[in-house]
Amino acid sequence: MREISVNDVVQTVSRLCIDANYNLGADMFRALDLAAAAEESPTGKDVIAQLKENAEIAHNDQVPICQDTGLAVIFVEIGQDVRIVGGTLDQAINGGVRQGYADGYLRKSACHPFTRANTGDNTPAIIHYRPVDGDTLKIIVAPKGGGSENMSKVVMLKPADGVAGIKSQVIEWVRQAGGNPCPPTIVGVGIGGNFERSAMLAKEALLREVGSKNPDPELQILEDELLEAVNSLGVGPQGLGGRVTSFAVHVKMLPCHIASLPLAINIQCHAARHKEAIL
Repeated sequence: MREISVNDVVQTVSRLCIDANYNLGADMFRALDLAAAAEESPTGKDVIAQLKENAEIAHNDQVPICQDTGLAVIFVEIGQDVRIVGGTLDQAINGGVRQGYADGYLRKSACHPFTRANTGDNTPAIIHYRPVDGDTLKIIVAPKGGGSENMSKVVMLKPADGVAGIKSQVIEWVRQAGGNPCPPTIVGVGIGGNFERSAMLAKEALLREVGSKNPDPELQILEDELLEAVNSLGVGPQGLGGRVTSFAVHVKMLPCHIASLPLAINIQCHAARHKEAIL
């Protein structure tokens, strides 16, 4: 049994919160360059150039990429041979979020649903746990802004709707979302499981490196077809028209009930922020 101190977890989560909000991943810089080359609209090209410049300024000056530094969404893979000492893992993660959002001067966005009173420290974090083999603790911090998160959808399709129904739902939802999620976007699509699992699949899909191939060849074909259709909508960068509405469509799929075809769509903005560490 390997012991990991809550203090190590607090410091790691704090650092990841700041890192994710200041430093856009290399995959997203590549995606911006590819988008600039593919965009046909002069306005769209200008928007993409500004998005890249903004990300470069954030990195060089160590300031947030966006004023909306999001709710702290945390994915945790905990080895079965790990023991957390000095407190609970939940307390440690929330302590790290509290410290990171204070030290990094990150906007606190968590509030009471009815009164809208701010919690003051961006907690509680949204934490997803997955037990795995081994003696390590993997933490992924993925801040999610309100504009893109609001453009989320879960629909229980009929099995007869099939792939055609899935495509229709995704394309129409991106069209309706328009400029609200701050395109160019990444479209996370979760297929199968059940109501809540499909939503998790869609969110997990957003963590995949942009530009990487889906390990399932069937899903890779679906992703290519959806991306072509989405980028033919004309929404364009920041909803101002153009060819590049999305950088990528990422799909994850699981078996589902014989009577169901769950579909979830979770859109990520151009600031696709996520950083990880292994303890």
